[in-house]
Amino acid sequence: MPALDLFRGFEAAARHLSFTRAAEELFVTQSAVSRQIQSLEQQLDVALFVRRNRGLSLTAEGEQLLRGVEEALRTLHDAVESIAPDSRQNLVTVTSSIAFCSLWLIPRLADFRKLHPEVDVHISADNRVVDLDRERIDVGIRYCPVAKAPPGSVRLFGEEILPVCSPALLKDRSRPLKSVADLKHQVLLHFDDSDRSVPWLAWGVWLESAGLPDLRPAGSLRFSHYDQVVNAAIGGQGVALGRRPLVRQFIESGSLVVPFALGSVTDRAYFIVRTAATAARSEVNDFVDWLIAQSVALAAALEQDKPVGKRASAKGR
Repeated sequence: MPALDLFRGFEAAARHLSFTRAAEELFVTQSAVSRQIQSLEQQLDVALFVRRNRGLSLTAEGEQLLRGVEEALRTLHDAVESIAPDSRQNLVTVTSSIAFCSLWLIPRLADFRKLHPEVDVHISADNRVVDLDRERIDVGIRYCPVAKAPPGSVRLFGEEILPVCSPALLKDRSRPLKSVADLKHQVLLHFDDSDRSVPWLAWGVWLESAGLPDLRPAGSLRFSHYDQVVNAAIGGQGVALGRRPLVRQFIESGSLVVPFALGSVTDRAYFIVRTAATAARSEVNDFVDWLIAQSVALAAALEQDKPVGKRASAKGR
């Protein structure tokens, strides 16, 4: 019987149809997953994957094995849960994107701790959309098109895109910043979206919607994570595309300013999702109720903000 680790590597690779993504999930190297699959195929004396230049696909034998492995892993998971029912008592595990956790959720956690000091919170920041049951996560905050919101999810809030910069940059008379055309004097801070999963965060898309598709800035800086973009803007390194409400706290505190009233609204929103198994857990219910209360308070605060002019709807592709 092959070792259990080989089956775990196979299940992850089969689910993602990618050795690379399986390796990221299992926190090992891509070559380690590849070796696991090769070892499993050798021990079973059967090919489990068809390797192609543009990806993987399961063989008929691979599909048959996947069904059995998934059932076996579920059985193991349930068995562990049944003998350790109190292992997660008063612990809420939450997942969302790195940007949402860093810029919106974590700064507010102190408020939750004041209300519920007996509850521990584990933040699992991940840009992957993970399976809550499989990863043993209680609550997820998903960012997706409104029309594709998960069944049973609860909407938190939508999102608006608008330029933001540091107050010092706005006051720099050598580089005026009173209109969109003045962006030609500025360094633009880019989120390096290599797979174009969020094109509405691209300066090219925003400038096109603003009527200046050919504008050339004084320079550009690119970052692999969105929270890095915001930190660079706070540090006065250039102008960023701010995602309200993720940057509202920085605008309210004066760390960031909106140089001109011109924004765009996306067709996406943030939604709370949770597993059915958490319905009877008071600590998870308390956390979800707190999230909803935070979103209501935020909506009221946004209503009081100075309105930002709308020029276009930045739709997710």
